[in-house]
Amino acid sequence: MGRDEIDKLIQALKHEYKDESSGHDWHHLERVRKNALLIAERENITATYIIELAALLHDVPDDKLNATEEEGKRKLDGYVSMLSLKEEEKEELYDIIFSISYKGGNEKPLTSIKSMIVRDADRLDAIGAIGIARTFAYGGKKGQVLYDPDIEERSVMTLQEYRTGKSSGIHHFHEKLLKLKNLMCTETGKVLAEDRHDFMLHFLKQFNKEWNGRE
Repeated sequence: MGRDEIDKLIQALKHEYKDESSGHDWHHLERVRKNALLIAERENITATYIIELAALLHDVPDDKLNATEEEGKRKLDGYVSMLSLKEEEKEELYDIIFSISYKGGNEKPLTSIKSMIVRDADRLDAIGAIGIARTFAYGGKKGQVLYDPDIEERSVMTLQEYRTGKSSGIHHFHEKLLKLKNLMCTETGKVLAEDRHDFMLHFLKQFNKEWNGRE
């Protein structure tokens, strides 16, 4: 598989996701790709093309972006058909893509360093300044309120509850984002998550102060 195939895939993904307003747009895919390649480099992983492809394609079958699971799988199959991958490479790529989602804390244990790298790369983009912006973009897309102190914070959820239960943008920090630092798989991911995690804590402290009229 040559670099030209990856470049064609990138152009197709840019066209498909450039106007996606939920925070899962082309720029998210590109940031995850860059994060993954940076982590791979620091973890001394030299064979990175499957990592790069998984980072680029990880959101394609996601149920947040597709009406049905079957629709997402068909869409992913279409993109993968653009690539001249061996059968075992396809299996590895699909295994990574379908194993990295948070799923309300009901995530799969990972067994390969490549999966760990892509999961960490995706989660880095869910925290920090970008993560804050994406949280409220996604909440607005779903029709969630910014914050409602009367909504009960959820700690243990099924996937269905995570996807459809009542929540808010601020609740999402406590239900997921603040947990991600301690769920990083690679040493590089853990280091990179520290600053982003601290930034979110600072944001929430300021938000709480302004919400309660304490200047």
